[in-house]
Amino acid sequence: MLDRTDIRLLRELVHEPRSQVSQLSETLGMARNTAQARMQRLFRSGILRRSGRELDLARLEYDVVAFVTIEVTHRELDGVISALRTLEQVLEVHEISGRGDVWCRVAATDTHHLQSALRSVLRIKGVIRTETVLALHEHIPYRVEPLLDRLLAEKSQAKPSSES
Repeated sequence: MLDRTDIRLLRELVHEPRSQVSQLSETLGMARNTAQARMQRLFRSGILRRSGRELDLARLEYDVVAFVTIEVTHRELDGVISALRTLEQVLEVHEISGRGDVWCRVAATDTHHLQSALRSVLRIKGVIRTETVLALHEHIPYRVEPLLDRLLAEKSQAKPSSES
C-alpha cells in the first residue's frame, strides 16, 4: 500500500521525470538512501514503469480505464477542453476527426467512480453527448521506441553526417 511519501515521490517523478535521487530527496525532505529505496520498491512493485513517468494505474487502484468520445457544440470547444482540464480523472484529451469532436482517456477506481466522471463531463456547457468504451486489458503500454528505431534505421541508411 502506498503511503503519503510514496505518492509525493511519484508525483514529483511524473512532474519532473529527469530528477536525480539527490534532487528528489532534497525536494521531498528525506534522506537520499530513503528516496532511492522507495524508488526501487516502486519499480519492483510495477507501480512505476521503466520511464519513471508512466505509472500502472491498476496498481494505484484505478482499475477502470475508459475512452470517451465527446460530441461538442463547436463554438464551445475551447470551453469544453478547459473544463475537461479541471477534471482529475481525465488523463488526456485530443481533438479528433470522424465521429465526435473530442476524445479523452479517463481513469476511475470502479464503475461508480467512472459514472461520476461521465456525469461531470455531460454537465460541461457545450457537451452534446458522449460515447464511452471501457478498456478491458492493456496489451501494449504507451511506447515510442519503435518510432525511434525506425528513425534510427532511416538515418543509418542515409549519408553519414557529423554527429556530436
